[in-house]
Amino acid sequence: MVFSVKKVKTPAEKQLFIRMPWKVYDKSSLWVPPLISERIKFLNPEVNPFFKKCEVDLFLVISESKEVVGRIALIINHVHNKKFSVKIGFFGMFETIDNREVSGSLFNMSTVWCREKNLNKLVGPISLSTNHECGLLVAGFDSSPVIGMPYNPPYYSDILDDLKFNKAKDLVSLKLEITQIPQYLELAMSRLNSRQRFTMRSIRLNRFDEEIDLIWDIYNDAWVDNWGFVPMSKEEFKYAASEMKRFIQPEYCFISEVGGEPAGFSITLPDINEILKTINGRIFPFGWAKFLLNKNNIKVYRVVALGVKKKYRRLGIDAALYYETYNRFLKNKIKWCDISWVLEDNKSMLSPMLRLGGTIYKRHRIYEKYLLT
Repeated sequence: MVFSVKKVKTPAEKQLFIRMPWKVYDKSSLWVPPLISERIKFLNPEVNPFFKKCEVDLFLVISESKEVVGRIALIINHVHNKKFSVKIGFFGMFETIDNREVSGSLFNMSTVWCREKNLNKLVGPISLSTNHECGLLVAGFDSSPVIGMPYNPPYYSDILDDLKFNKAKDLVSLKLEITQIPQYLELAMSRLNSRQRFTMRSIRLNRFDEEIDLIWDIYNDAWVDNWGFVPMSKEEFKYAASEMKRFIQPEYCFISEVGGEPAGFSITLPDINEILKTINGRIFPFGWAKFLLNKNNIKVYRVVALGVKKKYRRLGIDAALYYETYNRFLKNKIKWCDISWVLEDNKSMLSPMLRLGGTIYKRHRIYEKYLLT
């Protein structure tokens, strides 16, 4: 069979790109369909601020029978490349049927694209940056993904191995059974409360924009030394936050301050994937009704982000964030939560999670391949 690679140029072709995963996962009970309306906005350069400083090209693989059988996004993140003084291309939103001709044609084209752009390395999957969905699932295929985490068939890693991609980094997800707050954490909180070096509160939805400004300030400082991290512009951060506002629950999201200055935060979200699986990508005509009826019944949560500014890391703010989140879980009878993602070699973050009782249950991999120029 002959396959052709086509660059996405029209709105109709973008629709084909967005809907292509249904061909791969139509028989999967674990995959969670994305919201089509959200994906349309995400890939719209006039809506998503990410496109202002980056280049993104989308490609489809078309079969002789005119079926879409593969897709990929190729990205030049100019902010990343300038920060790290590199010439890297990223790939993301990669999907393909189990056919090596299809995947081979996608990555042959990707190599040509990189060379034309004077790039010497291809890294991914990252959709569209490390501030979005990252990694290829390589372990933990027995359960559905939580909100914001990708899922893929096991054969995807075989494809990248066959194409001589190498591991760049692994991102791990932890599962934490909520039983009782560990004694060491209770004792730590007793000491921290007596010292009164910082304050802690839930975020205020009625002042959401102001709260996001505070969190953005902490975020870019707390993550600055992490592998591959690129600071988000305030516009990008607010765009991402606006997507969460509809289902965020303030009692699970905290901001810590020292002398009125934002110092730390944590964001824990309900796993709305439980509902999205039943909507099948469509909000209308009945999707919103299902969402509103079921959103308060969600019993799984994902700790999406927890960070403390570098200059405040010795005050115990991180321990207080763990304690408050765990305490709310107990109060609301939450059985377990997902903590993701954490770089496998980020011991300062991983060790406290393991000490709390978390166990690694999923692993996503970011691959890299140097290109001959």
